[in-house]
Amino acid sequence: MLKIALVSLTILISTSLFGQTDFDKNGIDTSYYVPQGLKVGEKAPHIKAKDYLGNTIDSKKVLKDNSIILIFYRGEWCPYCDRYLSRVNDSLNLLLESSATVIAVGPETVENVEIMHDKSGAVFTLISDSDEKIMKNYDVLFRVNENYQNKIKTKMNKDIAVLNGQEDANLPVPATYIIGQDGVIKYVDFDYNYRLRPSVKELLKVLNKK
Repeated sequence: MLKIALVSLTILISTSLFGQTDFDKNGIDTSYYVPQGLKVGEKAPHIKAKDYLGNTIDSKKVLKDNSIILIFYRGEWCPYCDRYLSRVNDSLNLLLESSATVIAVGPETVENVEIMHDKSGAVFTLISDSDEKIMKNYDVLFRVNENYQNKIKTKMNKDIAVLNGQEDANLPVPATYIIGQDGVIKYVDFDYNYRLRPSVKELLKVLNKK
């Protein structure tokens, strides 16, 4: 009962701040859990997963040398995600010079992550999180409402659940986290509006802050 009450309170607070119409428009089914995202100052959950090439990525090992820019994207079918990852890739040298490693996590299968790699030209790490573990740990995962699922099926001939290798259609809020070498979250961009993403300039400002 307590868990149900807390979920209901979370949805109520989120809806009052963002608006039910906005949630619907962005594909979020508020009858399920509405994610809130982790906050600055929280310990970042450990990530150990394989990239689309089969290489093991361990966030603890990465943090020994660099900060991590962790980007959640919705899928290879999402033009906003494609363009954003391409922009990040265009400025990758600046991010590397600021001692940052970029890791992008999507909900889709490995095969579809590879398609995203080819579309965006990204040379940084791309991870398939089709088992949804990383997205849940970073509190970005939501259930996609039926209207939005049908919109994607009709306009793009894509089935979100199938692309993700799941029975249900779930997606991440396209959040961005900067994790310091101490394993603590230094920056969060968390916006239910998937059209809005932080600029590379903003990320560099955080990375280069003295």
